[in-house]
Amino acid sequence: MAKSTHPLAGRALITGGTSGIGLEFARQLAERGLNLVLVAREQDRLERTAKQFEWRHGVTVEVIAADLGTPEGRSSVADRLLDDESPVNVFVNNAGAGLYEPLVTDNLEPHRKAIEVMLWAVLELGAAAGRAMKQRGSGTIINTASISGLVPMGGYSAIKSWVKTYSEALYLQLRAHGVHVTTFMPGWVRTEFHQRTGVKTSNIPDFLWLEPERVVRECLEDTEKGKVMSIPSKRFKVIGFLAERGPQGAVRAVVQKINKGRQ
Repeated sequence: MAKSTHPLAGRALITGGTSGIGLEFARQLAERGLNLVLVAREQDRLERTAKQFEWRHGVTVEVIAADLGTPEGRSSVADRLLDDESPVNVFVNNAGAGLYEPLVTDNLEPHRKAIEVMLWAVLELGAAAGRAMKQRGSGTIINTASISGLVPMGGYSAIKSWVKTYSEALYLQLRAHGVHVTTFMPGWVRTEFHQRTGVKTSNIPDFLWLEPERVVRECLEDTEKGKVMSIPSKRFKVIGFLAERGPQGAVRAVVQKINKGRQ
């Protein structure tokens, strides 16, 4: 393993930290000895998760019950990120929501809700974390985008494309101040996310599915190496390369086939 240039230590705040990829981030960071601040909507689930991590790993775990789709929820998390008395050293901007509604529809409410959680919250909380870390001269931000942000798959991929571009811009604005930003670009990961959103996944080959443990481990390793973008697994690195630089007509044809399989 290459020498770590951005060691992860101190305290980590993770949004969406009680399920799926966010829960795995919390587990692996707790294993490394980081204290945690977990953010999710359900207070009971937060408290159960916190007790498990405190017992298993001997770390301190704070919880914030917040809906990042609301101004009040985002504000409560931003306030915690700005707290100088108990600073957050690592911010994992991970909360997500499924969005597979058509772009041409008379009901855009699902799109608005997804934008609030996966775009506006990323911007607002990234600004709060960036301000606090810039002032201290150190810190790490991990923004969860998606490999789907490289292809035209609809509203979800459009939002994740924004997250990718935003994260790279944030990196450029903060790097001179001792703050590192990594864009996390996972592919298909076996979590409850797809079941919860009711998306059909039977058309996706088994070899494309990855386990949460692997994608998070590779992301944390990439972050410590100072990488600006983390695409876990060689297979998705190849897919990402082809999506960006391959024949775009072929890319669109593949995307259209996948989208039909989800309907």
